[in-house]
Amino acid sequence: MATTIVSGVQYSGIWSLAGQANAKALTTWPVIGPALYAWGRNTNGELGLGTSGNYVSSPTQVGALKNWSTTGNVADNFSIAVKTDGTLWSWGANNYGQLGLGNTTNYSSPKQVGSLTAWLTVAGGRYQGLAIKTDGTLWSWGFNNNGQLGLGNRTNYSSPKQIGALTSWSKISCGFYFPIAIKTDGTLWAWGDNSFGQLGLGNITNYSSPKQVGSLTNWLSISCGMYHAVATKTDGTFWSWGWNNRGQLGLNNRTSYSSPKQVGVLTTWLKTGAAKTSSYSIKTDGALWSWGNNDSGQLGLGNTTYYSSPKQVGSLTTWLNVSAGYGTFAMANKTDGTLWAWGNNAQGVLGQGNLTDRSSPVQVGLLTSWLSFSCNKASALGILSTS
Repeated sequence: MATTIVSGVQYSGIWSLAGQANAKALTTWPVIGPALYAWGRNTNGELGLGTSGNYVSSPTQVGALKNWSTTGNVADNFSIAVKTDGTLWSWGANNYGQLGLGNTTNYSSPKQVGSLTAWLTVAGGRYQGLAIKTDGTLWSWGFNNNGQLGLGNRTNYSSPKQIGALTSWSKISCGFYFPIAIKTDGTLWAWGDNSFGQLGLGNITNYSSPKQVGSLTNWLSISCGMYHAVATKTDGTFWSWGWNNRGQLGLNNRTSYSSPKQVGVLTTWLKTGAAKTSSYSIKTDGALWSWGNNDSGQLGLGNTTYYSSPKQVGSLTTWLNVSAGYGTFAMANKTDGTLWAWGNNAQGVLGQGNLTDRSSPVQVGLLTSWLSFSCNKASALGILSTS
């Protein structure tokens, strides 16, 4: 496969006119399969490109393999992903063993975590990894200062450790030092740091093992910000709790809450996303909504005004998924397979080939085959179908 350099940016399988506002792209796929791309900050090699200490402002392929399945949001400067064969991979900063490799060595290209082929879903907090296997077991590793590994202690671990013996874990998300998870029975669980009531347990006590949030069994989706969380239920209602300094709970105030509070009365909420101090959701009609901190335009509303209640992003109803970095940017894809980004672009994380902030969604290239994507504090990963 030929490698082409356009405006000084190297690509494999994708041509990008770096430096132009819309980063227009032509597609030419010499191989078939889901390829992994990365862009944004690369201080610790978190882009997986074999280098560190720089940034990349347009999507760049990670290696030559086309067998990536899913990536996970991470709250800091490392990355984790799963391949189609069920193997787990990580790269970037590793000062607390957050790569799960049994050491504290940084790596600037993907390294396999163990030899198992049963990994399904991944997420990352600040210096922490979290994953669910195909058998429904839950695993964690890395930094554990607030018991965020869920292992009943505050010991750091540099390789995956199973949380309890249950095989019923379904969905996971991580904040800075706290994870929240949903089980197959629809119950909601949280543990770790609880300084702002972000565990939703009605107090500000830290817990080093999973604790059930209430007794309901109808939780559907969950996303964690820096110190807050947002969730939807199967009845279409939207809930939030934790830190609320910028109105990120969507409750029309800036009061923090230590237990879930319903956002409005609508029953059409479906998917969630949370950034450092901003929140996002997609409704059942495909409309995208945002609220909270907006100092870099990360709400996508065309301005930098804070909002403490949900505001619709444009008028389109073709949004599919939304994800937010733990910094001040967000990304979403549409039903047509296009990928869009907005907010702070200090290190090229919007994938536009430049460093210009955007207060409204801008398309990342012109490709229509993005399968999934994820954000960390100042970088992003995306998986493209090349078939």
